[in-house]
Amino acid sequence: MRMLLVEDNDDLAETILDRLRAEGHVVDCETDGEEANALLRHARFDIVLLDVNLPGRSGYEVLRSLRARGDETPVLILTARSEIDDRVVGLDAGADDYMVKPFDFRELSARCRVLARRRSGSASNVFTAGSLSFDRAARLARLEGVDLDLRAREIQLLEILIDNLGRMLTKEEVADKLYTFQEAPSLNAVEQIVTRLRRKIEGSSLAVKTTRGLGYMAYVTDED
Repeated sequence: MRMLLVEDNDDLAETILDRLRAEGHVVDCETDGEEANALLRHARFDIVLLDVNLPGRSGYEVLRSLRARGDETPVLILTARSEIDDRVVGLDAGADDYMVKPFDFRELSARCRVLARRRSGSASNVFTAGSLSFDRAARLARLEGVDLDLRAREIQLLEILIDNLGRMLTKEEVADKLYTFQEAPSLNAVEQIVTRLRRKIEGSSLAVKTTRGLGYMAYVTDED
């Protein structure tokens, strides 16, 4: 998943980034509410992890601005505020979930998966297409019961395609979801990752169609 972490505590932000990136997610970080708000006006993320007490603009203000623009990106508030009134304010402002610091990182990961499932309309962490299965929690894909040897980018791409079944994604969109702002990927790199993944899932019911000038679309075929 492509995530934005908005957290001004450097030590906590670094820990969260390390954990989420180790799980295979693509995560950018902002420490200022005003800068985060500006970024969210132009960039798209799968999930936003949002602190409340921020310099520049509070997390609640960032959230209200996001929702006022009609942006439905899932938002998980991370805050030290534990009072019920604070939770109500956050949820009424448009948050999808709320976690009080300190928290267990396993729970944070699980809650992110819930938000991802909710957005994709799935009730399970496991996606199945014929003989192909992908487990979000384990970050593991299997074909005919055998673990696939997928690189980190290939796993990320597989998740992106599954979350956007039947939707055409441009190369630029795929690149935006595969890389952080600090990285400088080429569109040729995206093509290579798609080619490798397509080859490794060959024989499954998940097909990846390439349309020149448009991009990529994954869909489930009737064949196993």
